[in-house]
Amino acid sequence: MVIKLSMLPSFGFLFDIDGVLVRGRTPIPAARTAFRKLVNSQGQFLVPVVFVTNAGDCLRQKKADQLSHLLGVPISQDQVMMSHSPLRMFKSYHEKCVLVSGQGPLLDIAQDLGFCQPITIDTLREKRPLLDAVDHDRRPSILSPSAVELPKIEAVVLFGEPVRWETSLQLIIDVLLTSGYPGNPYGQENYPHIPVLACNMDLMWVAEAQSPRFGHGTFMVCLENIYKKITGKELKYEALMGKPSRLTYQCAEHLIRAQALQRSWEQPIQTLYAVGDNLMTDVYGANLYNRYLQESSRTGSKPLLQAKASAGRALLLPRAHEAGLSWQKQLAPAAAARCRSVLVCTGVYSPQGQLALPAQDSGTENVFHGHRDFTFDPGLVEPDHIVPDVDAAVDLVFQLENFAPH
Repeated sequence: MVIKLSMLPSFGFLFDIDGVLVRGRTPIPAARTAFRKLVNSQGQFLVPVVFVTNAGDCLRQKKADQLSHLLGVPISQDQVMMSHSPLRMFKSYHEKCVLVSGQGPLLDIAQDLGFCQPITIDTLREKRPLLDAVDHDRRPSILSPSAVELPKIEAVVLFGEPVRWETSLQLIIDVLLTSGYPGNPYGQENYPHIPVLACNMDLMWVAEAQSPRFGHGTFMVCLENIYKKITGKELKYEALMGKPSRLTYQCAEHLIRAQALQRSWEQPIQTLYAVGDNLMTDVYGANLYNRYLQESSRTGSKPLLQAKASAGRALLLPRAHEAGLSWQKQLAPAAAARCRSVLVCTGVYSPQGQLALPAQDSGTENVFHGHRDFTFDPGLVEPDHIVPDVDAAVDLVFQLENFAPH
């Protein structure tokens, strides 16, 4: 049987970064080898490629510059999907005063996303110095309430894990329990609290250390449990984004199709290959999106993004956007036929490590490292393919697609 090789791509890559291309600041050797196969002699990509990262501590352009240097190929910001990128569509919050938490140039990131009145944890601490009392050496010497007026904080946006967790945890709780007026006494009738929008649910990620490190998901676990311990009620999220959110994958697919259109590749992009190292984000998210695509195919139309995660409670879109459907005007419906998960062994997942695939048939209870609002489903953490590294992932996909670019 003669296998016909394709010269034009009908597929695209969604690459994770940490654990797939780098460990901390150290490049993974297979990355440059892989990307030499993905570009032509002019440095143009032979297939659509989007980098989907749960990092949220910089602007897209800076991440694109880092990747260009790392991989030795030109990367544009339009190929980068940060965990906070979907916030561009949350325009109902852009005019509000929002408290932002995380690291990096927070005000630049917030303003680039469209927020007009962001306020950082550090600024709030400066205006309300009596609130940060855990570190005795940072307590103000003059114990007098601040007279500085602040606008009402109408939402909390969590970009990523902060540096001083105790300060961020304290001040975010203050904002939630005072309905946006930190420094006031805690109120009794302020539930549900003001909206919280969170990016990046990774419990752990890999850097140069031998074992995974705490991620933003760990910070969120702390915040959720402190809030519940104080109030007896669940902290609610108005939106969760970043992998494994379906919203993030639909935004990534939008970027994939934009690349194909720009290159005049007329063949429809049918298959997305999501290459990652984390079962609970990369594999779970790709498989969840694939399930969404399959359900869409069976019903004959692309349904709206659901408010619930798979059997979970996580709001993926704000209620205002669900009602007004304004997000549909900004994002085309999903069009791919399938999304395949490809797991590499250079990051969080290790075939020999403790973070191996959850045992589906064992009598022991599975340890679920995903976010509280996403229900564990064994089928969603089962990768379609397991390969040693990203170079092997590219080879595998080219073989599966009978793709011969040269």
